[in-house]
Amino acid sequence: MHKNKQFRDFLLSDNLVFLMEAHDALSAKIAQVSGFQALWASGLTISASLGLRDCSEISVTETLNVVESMADVTTIPIMLDGDTGYGNFNNVRLLVKKLIKRGISAVCLEDKIFPKKNSFIKDMQPLEDVDTFCGKIKAGKDSQTDDNFSIVARTEALIAGHSISEALDRSYAYINAGADAILIHSRQTTADEILSFLKQWENYAPVVLVPTKYYKTPTNVFEQEKVSMIIWANHSLRAAIVAMQNICRKILKDRSVENVEEEIASLDEIFQLVDQDELSQAEKKYLTKRREND
Repeated sequence: MHKNKQFRDFLLSDNLVFLMEAHDALSAKIAQVSGFQALWASGLTISASLGLRDCSEISVTETLNVVESMADVTTIPIMLDGDTGYGNFNNVRLLVKKLIKRGISAVCLEDKIFPKKNSFIKDMQPLEDVDTFCGKIKAGKDSQTDDNFSIVARTEALIAGHSISEALDRSYAYINAGADAILIHSRQTTADEILSFLKQWENYAPVVLVPTKYYKTPTNVFEQEKVSMIIWANHSLRAAIVAMQNICRKILKDRSVENVEEEIASLDEIFQLVDQDELSQAEKKYLTKRREND
């Protein structure tokens, strides 16, 4: 449970913390080895890695299996992109209990109506009734078996075309319902509406940002506004897609792997990431005596 406390401390800290996207155990391990302090288990990239769309096609069981594998190979906190909670308040209660058992430190719930669509798909994005979503938050908090587990309430008000005032009203309601932080989302290519929200929010509670579209805004701007966390939400998978496409095209064209060996990870790097040496040491410890007896 120490990871849950660590995540909560990150939320409440004066220092900005970055969460890196992960969509499977290997990408989670790579992010940790690279130096990230926490992970974002992305609904978009987990779905895409399974060949599914980010519109509630992935089941809660599939998601739990993926995040459990991430937690098994890492020692840093993980926040799950929990979409709309996979249903009503009762589904949220079950989700929170199952995440804590699997070593996940936080879940982010968004105030869209199930089934949701990815925020960057420019269709109408209907929002959940405020009281109904507050009920989900309360149900999740009441179901925690660890006080340090965190629920981040994500408002899609700006994504849905509502005003900053609506986004603020929803955010205040979610914090008052028990949420530990707010994630305010935008698909504008500048951070203007986000910064306007932050100035009016006045550090009322911790804020998490996802600057996927407004990535040109210098990070120190968000630090000055006391943002708690920034999520790099889909970049590992996007990088992997480009790399795999390029390698597949070269191998197909050349009918050989001779020209790609220097561009890809070595087998030794794979063995290192999956801690092959640990198994070798364990074999010496647990198999030696049996071999001697044989």
